[in-house]
Amino acid sequence: MKILLITPPYHSGVLESAGRWPNLGFVYIAGHLRAAGFDPVIYDAMSADHDLARIEGRLREEMPDAVLTTSFTASTPAAIELLRVAKRVAADQGREVVTGLGGVHATFMYEEILAGDGDAVDYCFRGEGELTTVGLFTALRDGTDAATVPGLAFRRPQTVAREAEGDDDLVVTPARPFIPNLDDLIPAWDLVDWDLYTFYVVPGSRMATINTSRGCGQACSFCSQQKFWQRTWRGRSPETIANEIFHLEREYGIDVFLISDELPTYDRDRWERLLDLLIEAGSTSYLLMETRVDDIVRDEDILAKYRTAGIIHIYVGVEATSQETLDRFQKNADVQTGKRAIELLAQHNILTETSFVLGVPEETPETVARTLEMAKFYDPDMAHFLLLAPWPYADMYAELEPYVETRDYALYNLVEPVMRTKGMTRDELMSAVIKCYMDFYMSRLPLWAAEKDKFKRAYMLRSAKLIMQNSFITKHIPGGLKMPATVRKAIDRLAG
Repeated sequence: MKILLITPPYHSGVLESAGRWPNLGFVYIAGHLRAAGFDPVIYDAMSADHDLARIEGRLREEMPDAVLTTSFTASTPAAIELLRVAKRVAADQGREVVTGLGGVHATFMYEEILAGDGDAVDYCFRGEGELTTVGLFTALRDGTDAATVPGLAFRRPQTVAREAEGDDDLVVTPARPFIPNLDDLIPAWDLVDWDLYTFYVVPGSRMATINTSRGCGQACSFCSQQKFWQRTWRGRSPETIANEIFHLEREYGIDVFLISDELPTYDRDRWERLLDLLIEAGSTSYLLMETRVDDIVRDEDILAKYRTAGIIHIYVGVEATSQETLDRFQKNADVQTGKRAIELLAQHNILTETSFVLGVPEETPETVARTLEMAKFYDPDMAHFLLLAPWPYADMYAELEPYVETRDYALYNLVEPVMRTKGMTRDELMSAVIKCYMDFYMSRLPLWAAEKDKFKRAYMLRSAKLIMQNSFITKHIPGGLKMPATVRKAIDRLAG
């Protein structure tokens, strides 16, 4: 049974402006499918920048027995359209294809998906996908009932539903327990098309995504991850992680790693052991990651190890610039801790990135202006000004719903305004966000051009060029932000 794992062709001009990296979920799902005797194929259409026409051609060539995709809320419409194309191609070829959708949105919104797009989506995968995917295709292969497989939602044909369950054709199987030992995961790194992946800020690099843990114990009210992982945290062993990094360096020439988990530093002893293993082995790769500000402050005495181990860039989730908003978001953090974390990382020559969420119902031009000033007070190397997205499954949704003005999930990407506030229209919010970007980065650009550390100067100037010419900003400011002449000259020298 050939199972094609395809990323949906969705682009919002945010993360992909920095680089391209593999879909790690597919790497693990493919590994488990292959171990169970199936024939998985990974097709990263998003990173390859393939549109639906190119995808259709690949589907006709591959003739898979099943097509699976994954999505977050904003990419869900593109994912469903992809599966619809897969159904049409199979029908044209006189065969059938099984389709499935996983990810955060499908985990919580399966009923809506199956009600509205049942012609495209056969199965929704809820929660972790590795064992559920194997369970489903084993059942289909062996002719057993998919309703016995935990972690699924699907609709039976009406005739079967009436016989078995009355008029209710929706089947929701029990939730699958989380994988207890993440060291048991089986990656299929050899199925990855490594030529697709690079970190644009480091020219000539080859980039991988790795996972050191899953989950987060916090309760941030706007966050989808804490709901998906049910506020649990599981870590892989430092030895397993380090060996995976060494394997990827040696076998595939990887020299930049994106640590994709939300909270890799949760267990300090485990985290420090990983740093020590990387240092002892003399790894020369760069690592990019995110974590919480309180863990950075906690680790003040070992931050030198972060940098020596190869960590060059950390995103810390500040999110808000007032304590009132932090408390409202249930961030379990304070303003001064965020400021201190960014200062400490700068002292250890680690580049800092953070984001500030705008668009709460009480937002006004005055509160936006205060956020911008506080962003400068925090003084990160890079800042993002994101518009609050009303995830329909988030804890905050009931509070935000009265202000929602569009149900087009493709716009729920933290860039497009989908809500008004009590004092601002959606257009006014978009204008305010662009002004924040312009003001913040215009204040940073001369500092970057004058930076004495060669690595940091090159890193920041390349980042500036990407932000200004390769991100969503180009859509809203034709030609991107206009660089000062001194900065343009510095970038030109860098390119030369």
